[in-house]
Amino acid sequence: MKRFLIYITALLAVASCRNTESLVHNSILPLPSKVTAEKGKFTFGKDTRLEISADAESKRILSGVLEASPLTFSNSGSKSLILKIGDVQGIASPEGYRIEITPHAITATAKSGAGLFYAVQTILQSIDERGSVPAGTIVDEPRFAYRGLMLDVSRHFFGKEFIKKQIDAISHFKMNRLHLHLTDAAGWRIEIKKYPRLTQFAAWRSKPLWKDWWFGDRLYAEEGAPNAHGGYYTQDDIREIVKYAADRYVTIIPEIEMPAHSEEVLTAYPELSCTHEPYKQADFCAGNEKTYEFLENVLTEVMELFPSEYIHIGGDEAGKASWPSCPLCQKRMKEEGLSNVNELQSYLIQRIEKFVNSKGRQIIGWDEILDGGLAPNATVMSWRGTEGGLAAANSGHKAIMTPGGYCYLDSYQDAPHTQPMAFGPYMPLQKVYSYNPTEGLEEQQAKFIYGVQGNLWVEYIPTEELVEYMIYPRILAIAEIGWSNPAVRNYDAFSKRAVKAVDKLRAGGYNAFDLSREYGQRKEAARPANHLAKGKKVTYAASAPFNSKYNAGGDAALTDGIRGGWTYTDSKWQGFIKGGVDVVIDLEESRKISSVSADFMQMCIPDVWMPAEVTISVSDDGTAFTEIAKIRHEVTRDEGLSFKSFGWSGKAKARYIKYTAKCGPQKGWLFTDEIVVE
Repeated sequence: MKRFLIYITALLAVASCRNTESLVHNSILPLPSKVTAEKGKFTFGKDTRLEISADAESKRILSGVLEASPLTFSNSGSKSLILKIGDVQGIASPEGYRIEITPHAITATAKSGAGLFYAVQTILQSIDERGSVPAGTIVDEPRFAYRGLMLDVSRHFFGKEFIKKQIDAISHFKMNRLHLHLTDAAGWRIEIKKYPRLTQFAAWRSKPLWKDWWFGDRLYAEEGAPNAHGGYYTQDDIREIVKYAADRYVTIIPEIEMPAHSEEVLTAYPELSCTHEPYKQADFCAGNEKTYEFLENVLTEVMELFPSEYIHIGGDEAGKASWPSCPLCQKRMKEEGLSNVNELQSYLIQRIEKFVNSKGRQIIGWDEILDGGLAPNATVMSWRGTEGGLAAANSGHKAIMTPGGYCYLDSYQDAPHTQPMAFGPYMPLQKVYSYNPTEGLEEQQAKFIYGVQGNLWVEYIPTEELVEYMIYPRILAIAEIGWSNPAVRNYDAFSKRAVKAVDKLRAGGYNAFDLSREYGQRKEAARPANHLAKGKKVTYAASAPFNSKYNAGGDAALTDGIRGGWTYTDSKWQGFIKGGVDVVIDLEESRKISSVSADFMQMCIPDVWMPAEVTISVSDDGTAFTEIAKIRHEVTRDEGLSFKSFGWSGKAKARYIKYTAKCGPQKGWLFTDEIVVE
């Protein structure tokens, strides 16, 4: 509990609040369901008694939490902190609670130890620097049963003490799941007794940084070799982490990837791939009976270590490249009456589900497990937008919502030029907070939304300090989305509480992003662009249409006056994947012009590039065009996000302006937001 003591000490250093309403808006996170203010306040002191009426295990946990806090209690006194398990009127969730605060006593009642634990977190957040809590009543319960954080420990490995530190923080903000992405190509991170090569070899690689390894030799290494970089959790480490989390009412969800993202396994045990060659395959051979023997043996040891109801089995991004030509896969498909490789993947997932179900557990998979038919009892984790979650709900399956557009914490959280390198586009705190997991769903569908989760993939996040920088404060938005009623949520009020929470996190030893110094949105996006072409008709060449997924509003997008922000996913940048950009703008009459320009962005990781050549031409009749500028650009790979304007300035007169932009040898995407004509 020592680390928890440091953290809670920092949390108690809050400004004095004059009433419960100001307390709610300035201190408690996530926001409670209902607060009633009364006169007076309760002040902790040496005359405060602690009474806990609960089962032995809950009493042990709650006593430990309070012993780790700066609060002190006496055996006798005129004031009391009373924690008790019992019925709570108006509360349906076992994690809900009721707190009644008078000048003489604080009484917290909940249906379970978890509810009392969360009541204690609310009390600790509510104490001002004088040790006082405003009088009143707080009735509170979570919106969703599942409120989680996913941490990728494969791309870069983080030790057990660091994992415990994150459990301390997320549990304080009433999150109850920590999903560990334990296996992937970059390294296997959990000891499996039956398969020692997974940790003797597959847990180690030739280079410490994922990016150098992934874009380099992609070789694995023997444990103890001079070039070996990586690590793994022993089974004793896992037991320690699981116990530590359980003492804070956090359930650890293990993820074992299948059938894809398994290069490390298939190099250590190549007989499980379709070709039986190391360094050749990413997907397990779905036709090989040895694959199922291996996966069942691994999952047996995993389930002995993790008591969680759910086991995450991955299921995402399977290339299935060798399955159509693999004799074993084709034989399996014929025997099982499967018509395509998606159904073969579904066969694998359903077979694993039956095994996991036979052990009294359930599976979670990324939304690709929908392909080819969903396993009967599976829960879907929807990451490719919200469609997977909706499809699961429509078929009567639980869904955990974690769409990349709102919940991927590996994205830039502020202006990219002010931030360390990130994998994804701009994802500020306000964008995360705006997400509503049940928006647009009918009541029948919404009841299958089991919860929400923030995901941190660490390809470009190699250190513990950077992990915390990317998690906090955005995970606080996920916490409030998962707990609080959307009807009472408000970003302006939340952001004030988040700034205070960040200060406390930083004082408690967490490397949280300093929200008070947020740079904010790209300045071009702050106001409409007024120019000669605004509102004018744009005609797109048939050979170079915009992509429907990134249409930015359609045919009028490039002259609507709306400029894009820091990300191509903000619905303001128009995307082109085939043929580049080839458009003609009709100014409706011949006009004197002095400049034509358009901004492009580059972010090489998702295959977004600058153009290699831009040509600008003008015409009076829309048929015969005169070239006024040709701009050539050497497109080179970099690791960040950049913006560049491609344009012409001078003197010309024309009614029609033709703007073309061609891709370089990298091909990929071009994104532009507005063609500005002055």
